[in-house]
Amino acid sequence: MIDAEEFDEESALAAALALQQVLAQRTHRRKYLGQVYVVPGKLGEALKLPSIIARLQSKVVRRRAQGREDFCTLWDTLSVPTREAVLQAINWYDPKSLNWDDKRSNRRPLPPKLPDSPHE
Repeated sequence: MIDAEEFDEESALAAALALQQVLAQRTHRRKYLGQVYVVPGKLGEALKLPSIIARLQSKVVRRRAQGREDFCTLWDTLSVPTREAVLQAINWYDPKSLNWDDKRSNRRPLPPKLPDSPHE
């Protein structure tokens, strides 16, 4: 699993935006006057994710650094499935988890096959 210290400002911004999308996919059912409504979750707002994203997008270096710190603090509190969903959304993987003993990884592609000549 990726530690919070491995995020720089750019990757933290990408992960924060992906986290916002992951949390927005969570919905809740509300009943109002007999009707059942599906409403988006407010967990991203409760975690102050919009302000963290605003800090990470800031032009001021100190604000970006503070946004990275805030995101790293938030990252440590997330559940493992939520972290995995975020990392999958930003196409980030742990190279240690790959199987480097795969024999196919060292194979070269086959040369292109030439068409059969009519003279043979």
